[in-house]
Amino acid sequence: MSGLGRHMRSGVCAMILAGAASACSAQRAIMPADPLTAEEHVRLGSIYEAQHLNDLADQEFQTALGQRPRSTTALVGLGNLAFKRGAFGAAQDYYNRALAIEPNHPGANNNLAMVYLTLGNRVDEAERLALTALNSAGPLRPHVLDTLAGIYRRQGRERDAQDALKEAEALMPGDSTLLRNRIDRRGVNSTVGAEGSAGAVEPR
Repeated sequence: MSGLGRHMRSGVCAMILAGAASACSAQRAIMPADPLTAEEHVRLGSIYEAQHLNDLADQEFQTALGQRPRSTTALVGLGNLAFKRGAFGAAQDYYNRALAIEPNHPGANNNLAMVYLTLGNRVDEAERLALTALNSAGPLRPHVLDTLAGIYRRQGRERDAQDALKEAEALMPGDSTLLRNRIDRRGVNSTVGAEGSAGAVEPR
């Protein structure tokens, strides 16, 4: 290629690159910023999760976390999704990240306790986490008590498990079927869970 040809090719390439950069700049100028806040992404993620649209829920929680890296609600949401798909290591990581930001977060404490209970390890730590959750559980109290019942049963503390379940059922008499560790009315304990064992259901 002659010197003139090389010069012309360089000029054309430069024009193309300049045009592409200009087009990209114009596109960025007309593209609106994300109209949703981190909190709104979390709410949308929760709606998707309730509809079992877990991939969309994951996207919304990740977007919320990108906007607000210290969003404990987004971290717990991602932990819950990981728990549902059996990725307990990832769930544990998300819950621990939430607790590093908010040590007394009731949902993160309860759900991390459920991870340990489901895996069958660190049961004493699971009890500590559940008791921490119970101190500020609010509307989650019956579910935390249910988690504690599973822990107590794993520890062989059946009376404590029964007491926890009775209190949980008293707090939600119309929805007691949501509890994983129900008290059979004949006096036989039954466990409700996706895997047929205490705690092996979706975290709360």
